[in-house]
Amino acid sequence: QVQLVASGGGLVQAGGSLRLTCAATVRTFSMYGMGWFRQAPGKEREFVAAINWSGGATHYADSAKDRFTISRDNAKNTGYLQMNSLKPEDTAVYYCAARRRLDYSLVWEEYDYWGQGTQVTVSS
Repeated sequence: QVQLVASGGGLVQAGGSLRLTCAATVRTFSMYGMGWFRQAPGKEREFVAAINWSGGATHYADSAKDRFTISRDNAKNTGYLQMNSLKPEDTAVYYCAARRRLDYSLVWEEYDYWGQGTQVTVSS
């Protein structure tokens, strides 16, 4: 069983930065594609960014392009989401997810494991 622990959320002013971390309790983390999703109050969960097993391929939602960077360190079994130039509309609970495939997906239901979520609040 794979467990994902997301951390790094918090309260930040608009224009600020946060770095989310997703720690995986699996030694074969390099065999999993990974993604980040978010859910704002009253809204559906949405895709943010994803990365393949090696980090050689990534994909971003339009809302995240040029501001967010997804990365991973397989030696540490950890994934990251660096968020810069944060906006109030980025306020949400952020979830990391992993799937038992080398590639990534933009679809929440195509992931096999999910973290507990970390709250990101951006004040104006």
